[in-house]
Amino acid sequence: VIMGFAKPSLKARALRLLARREHSRSELEAKLAPHMQEGEDLAALLDDLQAKDFINEERVAESVLHRRAPRLGAQRVLQELRRKGLEEELVRAAAAQLKSTELQRAHAVWQQRFGSTPAPATPQERARQMRFLAARGFGADVVRRVLQGDDDES
Repeated sequence: VIMGFAKPSLKARALRLLARREHSRSELEAKLAPHMQEGEDLAALLDDLQAKDFINEERVAESVLHRRAPRLGAQRVLQELRRKGLEEELVRAAAAQLKSTELQRAHAVWQQRFGSTPAPATPQERARQMRFLAARGFGADVVRRVLQGDDDES
């Protein structure tokens, strides 16, 4: 008991986290483990939440794609999905989904950052713009195509 208030139960903590955003099972496990009290069964709680569809890995993947893909390249988005402990099958499906829009997304990110200016005038500026896109997880081929002004999908 802290200042007259009982500590929230493990389930209450889990539901509060899930109310904020989608969490994978491994994320919840990592966040809740430090708060376990003697006699509490974290695995059983997570099984119960998964059975009731409070934890849904497909929704986690869709949430990450929706939030992160407009600003990041496939490499960074897939890295985030793997870090959340999602199954490789879901990560591969997300990769296929991202691949089809990679060039348009890279071009949109580049345009938002650098405006509609023509291709970089100096090698230093070109390198800076390439680093900007690469740091956001866009592949070298996509970065090259954006900076050359190659907007068509091939």
